[in-house]
Amino acid sequence: MNLIKPKNLKQGDTIAFIAPSGCIEKEKVFNSKKYFEEKGYRVKLGKNILKKDRYMAGSDKERVEDLERAFSDKEVNAIICVRGGYGVLRIINKINYDVIAQNPKIFCGYSDITALSAMIYKKTGLITYSSPMPKGDFQPESVNEYTEKHFFNAVCGNLTEIKTQDLKTYRSGNARGILWGGNLATVASLCGTDFVPSEKLIFFAEDLNEPVYKIDRYFRQLLNTKEFRKNLSAIILGDFLDVEYPEQLDDLFKEIADELQIPVYGGYKISHSDTKITVPFGALAALNNGIIELL
Repeated sequence: MNLIKPKNLKQGDTIAFIAPSGCIEKEKVFNSKKYFEEKGYRVKLGKNILKKDRYMAGSDKERVEDLERAFSDKEVNAIICVRGGYGVLRIINKINYDVIAQNPKIFCGYSDITALSAMIYKKTGLITYSSPMPKGDFQPESVNEYTEKHFFNAVCGNLTEIKTQDLKTYRSGNARGILWGGNLATVASLCGTDFVPSEKLIFFAEDLNEPVYKIDRYFRQLLNTKEFRKNLSAIILGDFLDVEYPEQLDDLFKEIADELQIPVYGGYKISHSDTKITVPFGALAALNNGIIELL
C-alpha cells in the first residue's frame, strides 16, 4: 500500500464538520464551530449534520453524501466527525472511495469512526487521525488542555513520538509497522469484511463500558482472523474504562502477550475519557521499549 499523508493543518484553513454516525444537538455543533473559529480556522457544516433518523444523523444516503462532499470540496482542508455513536458500519460499503483517494485531506474521529478510518486506509492508503471530536472534546467551556495540545500537534505536523509516563509492560520488545486500530468493539465489528491491511500492524486499542469477557471475545475475533494475526507485530493498549474486574483484564492482556510472543504495552492515553491523545491512523512507526517513534 502506498501511504498518503494529508497536508498539515494551518491557521486560516477550512474544516468541515460532518456526522457520519450518531445524531448531535445543534448547540454542541455551533459551540464547537465557535471554538475552532476563535482558534483561527473556518468551519463548514455538512448539509445533513443536524438531521436525525432514529439514533443516526440522517439516512445512510445523507451521511454518505456529506462525507463525499466534504472530501470533494476544494475549499476544505480537514474533516472532523462531530461524534461517534453508531451508524458507520451501515455505510462503509456505500462510499465511493475513489472520491477520497483523489482528494486526500485530514480526517478525524474515534469510537464508531474507527470503522471509517480502517476502511479509508484499506481502500486508499490515506493516513487519518484517531482523535477527539466536537461533541465531547471541543466544547469551549470544557476543553481539556492536554487533549487540545496533542490534537493540534498531530494535525499540524508537530508530533514525532508517542509515549506515556504510566507505561505497563506485558511483554517487552521492539516492533515496526503501521499504527492501526482504535475502538476495540468497532474494529471487531468489521470481521467478515475485507478490512485488514497487508502491512505489519502496531495495533492500538481502547474501549468503554465493556465487561472483560467481551473484551476477550473482541480480541479473539480479531486473532481468529488469519490476516490480522499474521500481520500483528505489537499491541498498544489505551484505557478500558469502567471495567468491573480490572485484575481479570490484566490477566487477559498477559495471556495474549504470552500467546503471541510479541511486544504488548499498556498505559497510553488512547481513551474515551476527557484526556486523550491523537494517533495518526496508518502512519508508519517504530516501537522501542514502549516509545512509539513516527517514521
